[in-house]
Amino acid sequence: MTELTSSFNRTLLTHVRKIYPDLDADILSSQIVEAFWPEGKARRKRGQHPSNTRWSEKDALLITYGNSLIDGAHKPLDLLYDFLLRYLKGTVNSVHILPFFPFTSDDGFAVSDFRSVNPQLGEWSDINRIAGSFKLMSDLVLNHVSSQSNWFNAYRQGQAPYDRFFFEASPEDDLSEVVRPRTTPLLQEVETVNGPRHVWCTFSHDQIDVDFRNPEVLLEFLRIIRLHIDNGVGIIRLDAVAFLWKEAGTKSIHLPQTHAVIKLLRTLCDYATEPVVLLTETNVPKAENLSYFGNHDEAHAIYNFPLPPLILHAMMSGSSKHLRRWQRGMPPAPLGCTYLNFTASHDGIGMRPAEGVLPPEEIGRVIDTVKDLGGLVSMRTLPDGGQSPYELNTTFWDAMSRTFKGEDAYHLERFLCSQTIVMSLEGIPAFYIHSMLATPNDHAQVEKRGMNRAINRHNWDYPTLRGLLEDPQSNQSKVMAAFSRRLDIRKKQVAFHPNATQFTLNVGDDRVFGLWRQSLKRHQSIFALHNISDEEVSISTADINMIDDTHWTDLLSGDAFDSNTEEITLAPYQCRWISN
Repeated sequence: MTELTSSFNRTLLTHVRKIYPDLDADILSSQIVEAFWPEGKARRKRGQHPSNTRWSEKDALLITYGNSLIDGAHKPLDLLYDFLLRYLKGTVNSVHILPFFPFTSDDGFAVSDFRSVNPQLGEWSDINRIAGSFKLMSDLVLNHVSSQSNWFNAYRQGQAPYDRFFFEASPEDDLSEVVRPRTTPLLQEVETVNGPRHVWCTFSHDQIDVDFRNPEVLLEFLRIIRLHIDNGVGIIRLDAVAFLWKEAGTKSIHLPQTHAVIKLLRTLCDYATEPVVLLTETNVPKAENLSYFGNHDEAHAIYNFPLPPLILHAMMSGSSKHLRRWQRGMPPAPLGCTYLNFTASHDGIGMRPAEGVLPPEEIGRVIDTVKDLGGLVSMRTLPDGGQSPYELNTTFWDAMSRTFKGEDAYHLERFLCSQTIVMSLEGIPAFYIHSMLATPNDHAQVEKRGMNRAINRHNWDYPTLRGLLEDPQSNQSKVMAAFSRRLDIRKKQVAFHPNATQFTLNVGDDRVFGLWRQSLKRHQSIFALHNISDEEVSISTADINMIDDTHWTDLLSGDAFDSNTEEITLAPYQCRWISN
């Protein structure tokens, strides 16, 4: 055994002993290797060390369902591929296709078969084709499976190994501290060949939580990850991973074993010959979310979940006070790690990350404004039995249609400002397809499906959409053109590398949110200034540390500045990227 191989084995054994202290670590480690590297697959001799070379300023990601575009004639994945090549090639280089497997509910997140592509979308060859042109992200829904899956049916029939695949508890257990993202009962009684059992359901009674205390569950998910990698997936999104490990009498979120499982997955990915990035999805307050970086040995990337509610509040209030204060307290991502920045996703705008950041009265103002514009509010159950707002349900396009003052003439400008902030921040920018397409709230889908989140999950008729995108006067055409232009500029600036230095500026006016980005080699600086108000604002150049004897240019407008410039003026909702 070489020293390098020995290093891998020692690391793997450490993780296994942490997760399964009562099992034979040597045997289980061998099974893990066999699951992740089956016959014919080789691993790296030397693990990849943390570095900032996995991503660059050229990275930007589109988030979409496999059937966001339909026409009634072609496979939705064919239409998505056409859309990506026709409108986004060179604008984004990565795409997250939300769960594309057979499912029974929750728009894909109640998976019934992890090994197949939903035939209503397409097949593996369609996934492979997209992966051949774009970096592809897939979902590893590893907390739960559909109640109608083969796994759960086998569990109910007492068939090994599935008879021990699901987490059981008793109504007599102390479950009072369990953190829930939903209001449905945690336990569901089901009939099995061995009599009634109570299974754990973190999200819904159609989504039955698996039991990672059984190592066979871990091994099966490793085989699924291998299937994803072999089909071109380069980014693995660990869905709802914070809830992975459960124990009665605890909060059953962020438990040490959960972090140990992620460390194990990170080790395997670091020794994979294929480039694989792990992204954790943990819609929780700041400190809890940051914990998934570990000691740069867990997730390569984490969602920047506080951003959506904070940017929403900033744009509605016209004040960057709370956004700026939060951003100042955010640490740079550890070496080998990065943030995924976004304002909108397939879910609503999560409000838990705003806890302790936005005062309750400000959260209330945001909620009231979202309701006024036709949005909805989803609730979660608290340990004491009460309820609290969990997320706001609206498209971000419609969310930008008004401020706390009401509607005005700046809808488009305000929306583009909100998205430009995402492009300016440390990290990789990600955009939901319905943000790029200026999609309005879909109330008809909410009524039809009886689900708040349907408001933000419109299925565009592709011919209709193409007509709108070809009409320069449509909102869809205007927004897509602006996105394409700004992302094209952004990808050429080394100061926008995801790990480039970032300082939050104090420009003396809460109406402006400012950042100083500096390239890793320090030869480019960009002062990213965003007027988040409906008023013209002027700021002193002395407040942004522009270096003398250097020519500065706003990359977005072409305006030039030099050492004689005393003030920089921003029109309502104008953004400037002032670069040397």
